[in-house]
Amino acid sequence: MTAESQRFAASPQWRDGKFRNPQPLWNDLLGGLGSLFRADPNAAPGTPVPVYTPSAPELLDPAGGLKATWLGHSTVFLDLEGTRILTDPVWSERASPLAWLGPKRFFPPPIALEALPEPQVVTLSHDHYDHLDLPALGRMRNWETRFVVPLGLGARLREAGIRPDRITELDWWQRTRIGGLEIVCTPARHASGRGLLDKDRTLWSGFAFLGASHRVYFSGDTGLFPGLRDIGGLGPFDLTLIECGEYGQAWPDWHLGPEQAVEAHRRVGGKALLPIHWGTFKLAPHCWVEPVERVLVAAEIAGIRVLTPRPGEPVEPGANATQVRWWPSLPWKRAWEAPIQATLDGRKPGLLPEGVL
Repeated sequence: MTAESQRFAASPQWRDGKFRNPQPLWNDLLGGLGSLFRADPNAAPGTPVPVYTPSAPELLDPAGGLKATWLGHSTVFLDLEGTRILTDPVWSERASPLAWLGPKRFFPPPIALEALPEPQVVTLSHDHYDHLDLPALGRMRNWETRFVVPLGLGARLREAGIRPDRITELDWWQRTRIGGLEIVCTPARHASGRGLLDKDRTLWSGFAFLGASHRVYFSGDTGLFPGLRDIGGLGPFDLTLIECGEYGQAWPDWHLGPEQAVEAHRRVGGKALLPIHWGTFKLAPHCWVEPVERVLVAAEIAGIRVLTPRPGEPVEPGANATQVRWWPSLPWKRAWEAPIQATLDGRKPGLLPEGVL
């Protein structure tokens, strides 16, 4: 048995040759295929997306506090008390194994990868193409950066030319420290794989970034699951980066959807919510602005503060900056028209009693 196989076998998430969720994922295969033919006419932007082009110094917080810059999808640059963090870095034009086919970006990256202040930490939540961009990782091979990833992703990084001594693989709830920052690999309800033969052979996760005075939670991709309350024990979090888009009723356990993103923020004890995983690729049939519109409605009802910067626009969660609606006004389906309701145990969804999930 190889060292990697031993690590996998020791994980509570590894069973019968694959990583598993405590709560299985429910899928309506026919419904999912049918939704491809019923996509919203505004599933992709019809006009250019307003993008802010930051300079490298703008990404940093010289006061040693917390600054976040959403660069599109799940790529966020954080300056947390002087430690620079980059999550799920995607710079390629397409989220696809092919350079000429597959979901194409709605807008170019707001800043060139080589123009970033070199991060001390890069985290990857899982190996799907819209989160693990091998060409971008290859461009980082000479960075003196620590790559913190869930179990199994080390092989992907080595494939990109990242030195093994720069890679830290973690199971759920394991921790590592980089300078004054503690990083916790947190559970998520999702899946992995980049082809037909490697499904769930690597782990998926979120991350909690714990500084001396500030804390940030990054959800990765996830459906709603009871363990979010346990993640809240690492908080409270000054900022949550929670996925809210690219959902569908045929796969309600794979992604949170807008209303459950707000619920996830509440469960982990977040103060300010910066929605991610929307507005960059067409990966679902809904209107491209629907995720943020529905998040804002749900957050207003719950009394939760939401940050909605333009792609590339740095924000300080503790500041009272004016939020601008930079996306166009388009028709979108309300929560009651297209509800996203996670299942309890991977069976066909129905109404669950309050508090069960």
